[in-house]
Amino acid sequence: MAETEKPRWLELISNFLLREPEDREQLIEQLHSAYEKNLLDADALSMIEGVLQVSEMQVRDIMIPRSQMDVIDITDAPEKFIPFVIEAAHSRFPVIDDDKNHVIGILLAKDLLRYYAGEDFDVRDMLRPAVFIPESKRLNVLLKEFRSNRNHIAIVVDEYGGVAGMVTIEDVLEQIVGDIEDEYDFDETEDNIIRDAQGRYRIKALTEIADFNEALGTQFSDEEFSTIGGLVVSKFAHLPKRGEQISFDGLHITVLRADSRRLHSMLVEIQAKPESAIE
Repeated sequence: MAETEKPRWLELISNFLLREPEDREQLIEQLHSAYEKNLLDADALSMIEGVLQVSEMQVRDIMIPRSQMDVIDITDAPEKFIPFVIEAAHSRFPVIDDDKNHVIGILLAKDLLRYYAGEDFDVRDMLRPAVFIPESKRLNVLLKEFRSNRNHIAIVVDEYGGVAGMVTIEDVLEQIVGDIEDEYDFDETEDNIIRDAQGRYRIKALTEIADFNEALGTQFSDEEFSTIGGLVVSKFAHLPKRGEQISFDGLHITVLRADSRRLHSMLVEIQAKPESAIE
């Protein structure tokens, strides 16, 4: 029996070596094959694909644009910017000198405890050096630098030296361990609003409130918020995470995708009116 099994195992090993992937596409095919055979679970497959993707992506692909950066102006008094820091709830903030093109350092939110401790407080003394990187830097290289330098945030500059945006270590890691694609993941589709077979609506957070009203028959004002995402975040009173739910004005909303910086998409259900409210 042993003599017949030995050649069989040698044959299996040989066949495996002969099927060694020659390019990225073949490697991904083998990974999916391993998943289908229950050798990998969905989380492991997603993370491996994320690692492969990160090696080909550049900072410009995931950076937070300059217009969306939450910053602190060095000329503002602590009592003016601390409420903003609490509301934004980030751990680190770029500090500018009047203009976002002039980032002079990074302020750690925890350093503001010294202000409440009654110590002599000068924001300039609290600043950590800002790290500047080009838009073209690959994410795998940036992640290695983040780890080796123990840095968590970098300011992205364009080819002319102007500030183009910022990126954090969380932004990079989310490309690896972020949301696993499922039936609700439609960020790559062109439509902002998709109605499913159950009558629910999958909606991107950047959908204009006017378009949302037209599709769902609602009458939300767009004076304070221009997008439905802004309105929903205001109802939560914090940046929600995936799976969080909220109901208001006859709608039940479930967050489908969100990261540490913004809400991306949601599932909206129109709640039936109670019979007593139906004439």
